[in-house]
Amino acid sequence: MVRTQIYLTDRQRSELEIISKTLGKKQSELIREAVDRLIDQTGRIRREIILNEAAGIWKDRTDLPDLDEIRTEWDRH
Repeated sequence: MVRTQIYLTDRQRSELEIISKTLGKKQSELIREAVDRLIDQTGRIRREIILNEAAGIWKDRTDLPDLDEIRTEWDRH
Protein backbone atom coordinates (compact mmCIF):
# COMPACT_ATOMS: atom_id res chain seq x y z
CA MET A 1 0.00 0.00 0.00
CA VAL A 2 0.99 3.58 -0.60
CA ARG A 3 0.55 6.13 2.13
CA THR A 4 -1.57 9.09 1.04
CA GLN A 5 -2.50 12.21 2.96
CA ILE A 6 -5.94 13.72 2.43
CA TYR A 7 -7.84 16.67 3.83
CA LEU A 8 -11.36 16.17 5.16
CA THR A 9 -13.91 18.71 6.28
CA ASP A 10 -14.83 18.72 9.96
CA ARG A 11 -18.14 17.10 9.10
CA GLN A 12 -16.52 14.38 7.00
CA ARG A 13 -14.04 13.63 9.77
CA SER A 14 -16.66 13.43 12.52
CA GLU A 15 -19.07 11.32 10.42
CA LEU A 16 -16.23 9.02 9.42
CA GLU A 17 -15.29 8.61 13.08
CA ILE A 18 -18.89 7.69 13.97
CA ILE A 19 -19.13 5.19 11.11
CA SER A 20 -15.76 3.74 12.09
CA LYS A 21 -16.88 3.12 15.67
CA THR A 22 -20.27 1.78 14.57
CA LEU A 23 -18.81 -0.71 12.10
CA GLY A 24 -15.68 -1.50 14.08
CA LYS A 25 -13.43 -0.61 11.16
CA LYS A 26 -10.49 1.74 10.91
CA GLN A 27 -11.15 5.03 9.17
CA SER A 28 -8.45 4.26 6.63
CA GLU A 29 -10.22 1.01 5.75
CA LEU A 30 -13.50 2.85 5.21
CA ILE A 31 -11.78 5.39 2.97
CA ARG A 32 -10.18 2.60 0.90
CA GLU A 33 -13.57 0.89 0.53
CA ALA A 34 -15.16 4.16 -0.59
CA VAL A 35 -12.39 4.73 -3.15
CA ASP A 36 -12.84 1.16 -4.46
CA ARG A 37 -16.59 1.75 -4.88
CA LEU A 38 -15.91 4.98 -6.77
CA ILE A 39 -13.42 3.22 -9.05
CA ASP A 40 -15.90 0.40 -9.77
CA GLN A 41 -18.75 2.83 -10.43
CA THR A 42 -16.64 5.01 -12.70
CA GLY A 43 -15.44 1.94 -14.60
CA ARG A 44 -19.03 0.89 -15.31
CA ILE A 45 -19.95 4.40 -16.45
CA ARG A 46 -16.87 4.53 -18.68
CA ARG A 47 -17.78 1.17 -20.28
CA GLU A 48 -21.35 2.36 -20.89
CA ILE A 49 -20.06 5.52 -22.58
CA ILE A 50 -17.73 3.51 -24.82
CA LEU A 51 -20.48 1.06 -25.77
CA ASN A 52 -22.91 3.89 -26.54
CA GLU A 53 -20.31 5.60 -28.71
CA ALA A 54 -19.66 2.34 -30.57
CA ALA A 55 -23.34 1.57 -31.16
CA GLY A 56 -24.21 1.76 -34.83
CA ILE A 57 -20.71 2.54 -36.10
CA TRP A 58 -21.17 0.08 -38.99
CA LYS A 59 -24.73 1.05 -39.91
CA ASP A 60 -23.74 3.14 -42.96
CA ARG A 61 -21.09 0.75 -44.28
CA THR A 62 -21.78 -0.50 -47.79
CA ASP A 63 -18.84 -2.91 -48.05
CA LEU A 64 -20.28 -5.42 -45.55
CA PRO A 65 -22.37 -8.44 -46.55
CA ASP A 66 -26.12 -8.38 -45.99
CA LEU A 67 -26.59 -10.42 -42.81
CA ASP A 68 -30.30 -10.96 -43.44
CA GLU A 69 -29.44 -12.56 -46.77
CA ILE A 70 -26.80 -14.74 -45.16
CA ARG A 71 -29.20 -15.88 -42.41
CA THR A 72 -31.86 -16.71 -45.00
CA GLU A 73 -29.30 -18.78 -46.88
CA TRP A 74 -28.36 -20.65 -43.68
CA ASP A 75 -32.03 -21.35 -42.87
CA ARG A 76 -32.48 -23.00 -46.27
CA HIS A 77 -29.81 -25.57 -45.43
